[in-house]
Order: sequence, then structure tokens, then C-alpha cells
Amino acid sequence: MLARNRVLALLGVAVCCGAASAATIVVEEIIAKVNGDVILRSEYERMVNEQRSEIDRDGRIPAEQKEQVAQEREKNSLRDLIDERLLVQKGKEMGVNVEPQVLRQRDAIMKQYEIKTVEEFERWASEKAGTPVEDLMDQMRDNFLSQTVIGQEVGSRISVKPEEIEKYYKEHEDEFIREEGVRLSELLISNESAATAEQKAEVEKKAREVHDRVQKGEPFAEMARRFSDSAGSKENGGDIGIWRRGSLRADLEERVFDKNPGYITDLIEVPNGYLILKVTDKYREGLAGLPEVEDEIRNKLSAPLYSPAIRKFLTELRYDAYIEIRPGFVDIGAAPGKDTSWTDPAKLAPVTTTRDEVLRKGKKKKLLWMIPLGGNKDDKGDRPASDIDPTN
Repeated sequence: MLARNRVLALLGVAVCCGAASAATIVVEEIIAKVNGDVILRSEYERMVNEQRSEIDRDGRIPAEQKEQVAQEREKNSLRDLIDERLLVQKGKEMGVNVEPQVLRQRDAIMKQYEIKTVEEFERWASEKAGTPVEDLMDQMRDNFLSQTVIGQEVGSRISVKPEEIEKYYKEHEDEFIREEGVRLSELLISNESAATAEQKAEVEKKAREVHDRVQKGEPFAEMARRFSDSAGSKENGGDIGIWRRGSLRADLEERVFDKNPGYITDLIEVPNGYLILKVTDKYREGLAGLPEVEDEIRNKLSAPLYSPAIRKFLTELRYDAYIEIRPGFVDIGAAPGKDTSWTDPAKLAPVTTTRDEVLRKGKKKKLLWMIPLGGNKDDKGDRPASDIDPTN
């Protein structure tokens, strides 16, 4: 649901203005304000373009339907960007500390790529990941902030009773009779449709980019749903079930059987493309006891409840937020009855402004959070008396 966390890039060019020939830096067009934060047109367009590229590469979508699919996905783009801002802001408001997770993720990346020092990691981020190390670390912080907020504010609301778990266990004991094994998830980037060397190089580039992103902490299941070419596992977030010792190819078994849950393999070249495997769980031999599988059953029973609960929570955040959306753009996740109209269209700030001005405004985010910018808007009055519809 949640699209990716993004680093805002300010693009500038010098232009001549009138007889005075005064130089002005063209920054960006702001298309939405979310509390003290902004969403830029370039972010929105980048997301849309990435979605279109994914659709173009997806051989399962008939050519005549690709434009329609792209247009449908485009409708979600602004919603997803606003979702990201709200979750990160909520995490900061709650005082969530994710630095330990961020540092562990950095250390995992360093280990994966055999990077010895922090200085080497900074160079790797710039050269291989294509981003300054500060931006990369911020991306990881935003990812962990969003995940923590969802876990604390949504996960805590979803309750599965112990008797429901015990009942499921007794009725499905055969699911928990196990030999030694691992539960795996896969992400396959296929090169079967790549005919030329150039096309094959493009597939490899995409595979490496996807691998880098999951190593940086982006949810494996979500990335599998978006990018994997494995029709059998894509919709399940890449899950390919439990594999017993001896059931995997020897070279793959060697890569995963002695690894702990959470381990992600290097990029593996296979005959039909590039494969990434993740160890999601490990199992001992015999009937697993209820305490051993309690969390697994709880997750299975609660999974269908998460999507509507997350949307309901994000709707609640929208009611409590100050949001403005520039005319011509639509948040399909908007809270019913919430006024998100742009402040006095006759007084719109010019799109062309200076970088210094934008940076100065960025320092006022906490103040903007507290003081409504729309004049006469009363956010509390926007909330309808009826319950929030989680499907909106």
C-alpha cells in the first residue's frame, strides 16, 4: 500500500527576468502541503514514471491494456505520497527512536557488500546507490518510522483471541508437522523477453536496483508484489512456502539453510533471469508446539484485517492534519468532509522562487504544524459525526 519513501530533490536553472536580468533559481512546483511538509511535482511525476516503467516491463499485461492500468495506478500516486508524509510525521511526533534499526541496517549492507569502514560506505552510497549517504540514511529512517507507527498504532488495534489461535492450531495440526526446513520468499526478475544484449543489460540493472532496495530495508513482500515476475508467488508477497533439506537445488540450499530469519541472499543468476531469496522462518523436525507457531497463526488470522485498519488509521491522520492540495491533483484517500482546498487560489505563491526561500520555510515546519495556514479552516469541524469508513 505504501509506496516508497523518497528524498526531495530541488532542481534549479538560472533564468533571465526582464530588463534587470535578475537571476532566479527555479525550484519546484508544490502540489500539496501536509502539515509543515510539502510534496513536489517532481516526486509525483517520478512515482508515476516508475509505475509506467514497471507496467511496460510486465509481460503479463496485454499491450492494449497497459495504458488503462497505468492510469488506474496513477490515481494512487498522490495518496501514497501523502500517506508517507503522515506516517513519518506521526513517528516523529511520537518520539519514535529508530536509530538502532538504521545502524543495524547500515551494518547489514556493509556486511553484504563487504564494506569495511563507514568512509567506504559513504563512497558506496554515492557511487553504487546513486545518493548521498545522508539521504540514504534518511530513507532508512523514514522506512523504519513508518513501519513502527503502523505496528504500534494499527497492529495494536488488531486483536486475535488466544482461544481463536488454539482452535486454529487444533484444527490444522497437519500444517505444523515439520521436518528441518526453511520458509522462503522469492523475487524473480525475468530476462526471458530480453532478446538483445542491451535488453539483457537493462534487466540486470533493474535486478540490481531491486536487490539494493530490499537490502536497504524496503519491505520484501511489497517489493515482490511490485517487481517480481514469478506469477506463482508475486501476489503472496514472494512467499514460496517451506523447503525441507534436500528439496532445494544444492547451490540454493547451501545459501539459505544455515541462515537466520530475515537473511536476504546475494543476487542469484538463474537460467530465466535473476533471483533473490529471503529466509522468513526456520523449522525444527516434528510437530511444532503451539508456543512455537502462535505468532504464525496470529499473523495468518490477522492478515485480512490489516489493510482496512491501515486505511482507517491513515484517514484519522488526515482528519487531524492540515492538508492543502493544488487544483488539478486528487488524493483518493482523502478523509470524507475534510477541506483540503488550496489557500485562496487568487493568492497562490509563484512557482518560481529561490532555493534559500524554500529552505527557510522548511525550518518552520514545527510552527506550521501548530498554526492553521488556511485562515478560517476548523479541522475539528471537518470530521463528520459518523464513524470513519475504512474503505475510503
